[in-house]
Amino acid sequence: MAPICAANADVLTCLHIHFGHRSFRPGQGRVVAAVLSGRDVLAVMPTGSGKSLGYQLPAVILPGTTLVVSPLISLMKDQVDELNRRGIPSAAVHSMLSNEARYEVFDAARAGKLRLLYVAPERFASDDFLRVLHALAIARFIIDEAHCVSQWGHDFRPDYRRLRAAAASCRAIDGAARPPIAAFTATATPEVRKDIVAMVGLDEPEVLVAGFDRPNIHLRVVPVGDEMEKHELLPQLVSGRRALVYAATRRSTEAASATLAAAGVQAAAYHAGLKDEERTRVQDAFAAGSLRVVCATNAFGMGIDRPDVDAVVHFAIPGSVEAYYQEIGRAGRDGRPATATLLWDYADVATRQFLIDGPRRERPARAGLPRGRADGPGAPDPAMDAVEVARRKDIEHRKLQRMIGYAETGHCLRATILHYFGDTTAREPCRACGTCEPQGIDAYERELVRKILSGVARGGERYGRRKIAAMLAGETSDLPPNLAGLSTTGLLRHEQPDTIERWIDATVSAGLLAVSGDKYRTLSVTTRGRDVMTGRAGDLRMSAPARVAAFSTWRRVRSPRGLAHRHRPFSNRW
Repeated sequence: MAPICAANADVLTCLHIHFGHRSFRPGQGRVVAAVLSGRDVLAVMPTGSGKSLGYQLPAVILPGTTLVVSPLISLMKDQVDELNRRGIPSAAVHSMLSNEARYEVFDAARAGKLRLLYVAPERFASDDFLRVLHALAIARFIIDEAHCVSQWGHDFRPDYRRLRAAAASCRAIDGAARPPIAAFTATATPEVRKDIVAMVGLDEPEVLVAGFDRPNIHLRVVPVGDEMEKHELLPQLVSGRRALVYAATRRSTEAASATLAAAGVQAAAYHAGLKDEERTRVQDAFAAGSLRVVCATNAFGMGIDRPDVDAVVHFAIPGSVEAYYQEIGRAGRDGRPATATLLWDYADVATRQFLIDGPRRERPARAGLPRGRADGPGAPDPAMDAVEVARRKDIEHRKLQRMIGYAETGHCLRATILHYFGDTTAREPCRACGTCEPQGIDAYERELVRKILSGVARGGERYGRRKIAAMLAGETSDLPPNLAGLSTTGLLRHEQPDTIERWIDATVSAGLLAVSGDKYRTLSVTTRGRDVMTGRAGDLRMSAPARVAAFSTWRRVRSPRGLAHRHRPFSNRW
C-alpha cells in the first residue's frame, strides 16, 4: 500500500494536510521521527499531550497498514471515526462487531485499503484473525496503553502478554523478521518501563519520556469527615464547570449525580450497570457538550477527547497514583487552567481494599469495555491461577498504599506525583497546588472573580449584591432594563445566584470591591479590583467563600478519622 502523503512532502506538510496542525506539541515531533526511523520505540507521554499522533501521522506516510492494539472499544471507535472523517481509511475489530462487519474489515485489510487497523489484544487468540494478520504487510506494530503489559501497571491485562509472539508473526513491509514495535503509555514509572521493554521484546528501543507535569492543572486534596461532607462540598466544586466526578462504586456515582441534580447542576451517572442505550446517551451527550458533568466509575473518559474539561473531582480515593494521574489528565487538554480535587476520607480505603480482595464482577463485552475489567482497579483475569491472583492483589495493595501516601502528604502535591514517575523536573513549591498555596483560589475561581468585578463595573457601580448576582446569573425578570441588557448579563449563568453572592462577599473581604455605607449597600470596584479585572495584577491572593475556604484549615487542624496514628512522612512510603 503506497503512502497517502505525497512522496516528496515533509513531515510538517503531512501534519498540516491530514491533521490540520502547523506544528507539533512538545514531544510529538521526536516521537514521530523515532517511529518513522524504523527503530523500536517506547514513548511515555502525559495524558492530553496528543500521543496518538505519534503513530497516526507515520501511518499516513509509511506504506503498508499500521496495526494498533488498544484496550477499549470506545477508544478505538472514537479514533477510527475521527481518522475516517479526516480521509484516513481506518477500521477496528472488536467484540461489538457482527460477524458480517468483522469480515468486511478483514476483506478491506487484505485488499490493502486500510491505513490503520485497530484491534483489542483478545483478537490474537482468534485463529481467523491470525490468518488475516499473516496476509498483511504491517508497517508498524503499535501498542497503546502499554502499561497494561506490566505486572506493575495499574491496568494489567494478561491478554497483552500475547503481543510479543503476535508481533513476531507479522509480515513486515521491508522483509524484516517482524515490523518495528512502538509502545505508548501515559503512566509508566521507571519500573513499569523496564517491564514493558522486557515483556514486549523491544529491541534496543529508543525510549522517549516527555515531562509528566501538567502545569495548567491545579491540584488539591480536601480531607472530609464523612460522606455527608462530600455531598455538601460537591456542588460548589463543579458548579459552572465542565467536570468529571470519579467514584469508586456504581451506587456512589448515582448518589453524587443525585446530589448535583438537587443543587441545580446538570449531571448524569455512568457505570457498567447501566443499559447500553443509557450509557451511550451519557457518553455522547458529554462528548457533544450538551451534558456538563458526568459522575462515573474509573473507565469513563478513556474514549472521550473533550478538550475543555476544567474540573475533575475524585469522590473517593482511586486505587493507584497511576490511575489518579490518568484520570486528572482528562482535564485541561486545551491548555486552559483546570482543577483536580481529591475528597479524602480514610474510610474510603476499605472500599478500595474490598475492590481488590472481594468478588470480581466481569464487565460484558457489549458494554464497550474489555472483559475482565471490574469497577475497581486492575481486576485480575479469572483464568489466572491462585498464585498469580495473590501476587496481583499484593501489588494492588502496595499501589493503594502509595496513593494513600499522596493523600496524606504535607509536601507539594505536584512534586509528589512527578517524583513518583521519576520526573526530575519537579520544583518545590509549585505555587499551583493546595499545599503550596493553601489559601489560594484556582484559575476558574480567579476568572469568576474577574467576571464579578466586570459585572459591577458594567452596572455603573450603582447596585447591590443581589441585583449584581441575578444579572450575572442571567435571572433578569426583576431587574431594571439597563442592568438586564449588559454584556455581562448571564456571564455566570451556570452558577447559582446565592453562590455568586458568596463570591461577592469574598471579593469584598479581599478588598477588590467596596460597599457603600448607606442603606442601599451598593458595590464599587476598588483600585486594586480594577487592576485584577484588567489583568494588571497578575497575583490574586484571596480566600474563597464558604467551605472551599476551609480546605487549608482542615489540612492543618484536622486529620481524617483514624489517620493520627498512621501518618508518617510521605517520602518513607515510596
